[in-house]
This record gives sequence, C-alpha cells and structure tokens, in this order.
Amino acid sequence: MELKNDTLLRALLRQPVDRTPVWIMRQAGRYLPEYLKTRAEAGSFMDLCQTPELACEVTLQPLRRFDLDAAIIFSDILTIPDVMGLKLYFVAGEGPKFENPIRSADDIRKLPSPDVNESLGYVMDAISLTRRELDGKVPLIGFSGSPWTLATYMVEGGSSRTFSRTKKLIYQEPEMAHELLGKLANTVTDYLNAQIESGAQAVQIFDTWGGALSAKAYQDFSLQYMAQIVSGLKRENEGRRVPVILFSKGCNTQLEALANTGCDALGVDWTISLNEARARVGERVALQGNLDPAILLADEKVIHREVNETLNSFGQGNGHVFNLGHGITPDVDPDNLTALINAVWELSPSFHS
Repeated sequence: MELKNDTLLRALLRQPVDRTPVWIMRQAGRYLPEYLKTRAEAGSFMDLCQTPELACEVTLQPLRRFDLDAAIIFSDILTIPDVMGLKLYFVAGEGPKFENPIRSADDIRKLPSPDVNESLGYVMDAISLTRRELDGKVPLIGFSGSPWTLATYMVEGGSSRTFSRTKKLIYQEPEMAHELLGKLANTVTDYLNAQIESGAQAVQIFDTWGGALSAKAYQDFSLQYMAQIVSGLKRENEGRRVPVILFSKGCNTQLEALANTGCDALGVDWTISLNEARARVGERVALQGNLDPAILLADEKVIHREVNETLNSFGQGNGHVFNLGHGITPDVDPDNLTALINAVWELSPSFHS
C-alpha cells in the first residue's frame, strides 16, 4: 500500500522534508471528548485495549480532528506484565495496579516468556485493522515500555514516587534484577517485532522512569537493555526502513550513550534545549520533541510563540519531529492542540528551505 504522507518516516531517518512533521504522545486520550465516549462504551480501559475495533477507533480519532503526520496504536505499556501473569487492573484516581506484583526472587524465576502473537494478539489485530483503515494516509507507530520502566511497575505493584522496592532489588539483588530485565528485554523485542510484522511502520520505546536512576545504574539497568532490544529489531518491512525511537525521560545526561544504541531517533523532554541536544548527538540520530505539555494550557498566542522557539532551537535542516516533551495532559483544550499543529505547519517550512 502506497504511503501518501511519509514525512514522519523521512524525518526520523534524517532525510529531506519540506516541513517538520508533528505527532503528539498520548494524542488518543482523555483530553478528547470522543475518546471519553468510546471508553465509556467499552466498559473499562482494559476492554478498550483488548477490543481491536475499539482500539482502532480511538487510534484514528485524533486524525479526524487534527492534521497529524502519524497515528500511534492505542494500547498500554503494561500489557506485557499483564500477560506475564501479574494481572493488570486500573483504579480510578490511582492508575495501574497489579494483582500479583513481584515480591521475591522466586516470583522473577517463575515469570513466563509469553508468545506475544498469541497472548497479545489483540494488539496485532488492532495494528492490522488500523493500517487498513488508514489506507496509507499516514504511518502507524507501534510502541512498548522499556524493560526498566516495566520492571518498576511490576516490582512496586503500580505507580511510585520513590521506586524504593525496585531500587532495593537492583542494589541488594542485582543478579535477580538482571534476570527480570533480561526476560523483559527478550519479550519487548518479540513484541515490537510482532508489531512491525503486523504493520507498524515505526516503533518507540518509552523509558518513562529512566531518570529515576543514577548515571551508573542507568547504564547497567536501563540503557544496556534498550540497546539489546534495538539490536534485535526487524529494521525493514514492506520495502522500507522501520525507524526506532528511544524516549528516555529525564535522561539528558545520557544523550550521547542513547545515540550510540543504534536507534534512529531520540525523544527529548523539555528540560534541555534542542540546540544543545543536537550539538551533542550530531548527525547520528534525529530528535523528537520537545515542547512542555503545559504550554498547551496557555492561549493561542503563547502556543504560537513557543512552537516558533522550539523550531528555532532545533534550527535549520533535517532530522526533527515536532512533539511534546511528554504526553498531552487530560486538561488540555483540543482547540489548543489545533493551534499548535497549525503553527508547526505555518512556521516549519522555512526551516527546510
């Protein structure tokens, strides 16, 4: 199937484009009234994720509203721990929880290595269905959490501010931590490859909690496993390169090391300028980001100004994908995202002339 708009894929590979492509992390989410309606009809968040037709519907909703350059499949990073037996559920106002969190070395040893095509087949079905519905309009992005980020939820039993259980594990029982992370890395590799084979045209690894680690612990317990995954991914499908994006939030001290993993692009949060990030990684990778999501709470004039500043920070040339420095928040007015996208379309061509 011919891809009518491949601007994102070309930008991720640092190829020439005539404007900066834009997509938004969590672009299918609670800030959209149509998403809230579909989620209510689904009955639960997990039913929404596990019903391919509904996951496809919410994946496509933002593209009906906004001039985006990519769709990202609707799912959750915690589907992997769920099918490894931890039994994911959600509590209103508290976020994800597990019925069977990891509490011992024996729990780690007993973790299965799931057949992702079987246990997570609903994700692959959603990808295949979404590709058909997109009909080549824009590329579809697949994703997974990083092994370290998945491990934090599995060991803590849900969200955490201190990660005390997980940090105790890596310092007190590092060999068991590596066994857990190794199992997760193998499963994530299989999962992303299955997504690619089902039709994902780019993939992103979300290392949401990498910034919770010290510099050395990050190298040992997060970075090396992401590098392992990147080296095991299928990098070409349907006659095209499949770009790999690493997004490691709060890890600006590690940009050079991240660029050396073999990925094609780095997601950058808002705590560093794109100018500095670009100077440090050179031409090794593209950069994605990095507007502070809170700017979408301001008015259209401020959004326009900040989009211009972000584009100016990256500067002239190829290899930039406009995005937020983290996911869009539920309190954003959708009209403000329209203003952001319009500003990118209006302002970015001059950076590619």
